[in-house]
Amino acid sequence: MKVILVNGSPRAKGCTYTGLGIIKEQLAENGVDSEIYQVGAKPVVGCTACLACRKMGKCAFEGDLVNVVAAALREADGIILGSPVHFASASGAATSFFDRLFYSVGFETLRLKFGACIVSCRRGGASAAFDQLNKYFTIAQMPVVSSCYWNQIHGYTPEDVYKDEEGVRTLRILANNMAYLIKCKKAAALPLPEEPPRVMTNFIR
Repeated sequence: MKVILVNGSPRAKGCTYTGLGIIKEQLAENGVDSEIYQVGAKPVVGCTACLACRKMGKCAFEGDLVNVVAAALREADGIILGSPVHFASASGAATSFFDRLFYSVGFETLRLKFGACIVSCRRGGASAAFDQLNKYFTIAQMPVVSSCYWNQIHGYTPEDVYKDEEGVRTLRILANNMAYLIKCKKAAALPLPEEPPRVMTNFIR
């Protein structure tokens, strides 16, 4: 059992990383392996809708870890996205990274894998960023794993994160729930439900 954790912060060891680290520790206590990938501080190219990934099986842009994370995600049971809050949204680098990741992996591969996200902020904007990130899962038929509150942590430094005791508890419950649902899916060992043929309807005739 494996969960991929993606740190969308430009700071490798900041508050978002600290939150993902709390989740990683809790997943381990539940017998679930995980790995944290860092988006990094270098500029990340956004998706250009070139559709090369449909032919190549991977994103055409090679200057970051999108294809590395994509390969790991194909073999994983779930993914947790993490991002700091910038202007009440996920960071620009995280958004570009996640856009390319989800599109190049393919929704058919992501279908019924488990997804969740966490956001980190000093004060405000967490709910808007949280809503933004959850849309990656709901378009890809991924069950969204929830906790006892919205998955947000507050603080200006990594040390501050641990002072947000309610936020820490929320992340630990999220990890417990993710582990439980993965184990339930493994135990059931059911085939995926059949899908009707795909239909694309344009609104401009």
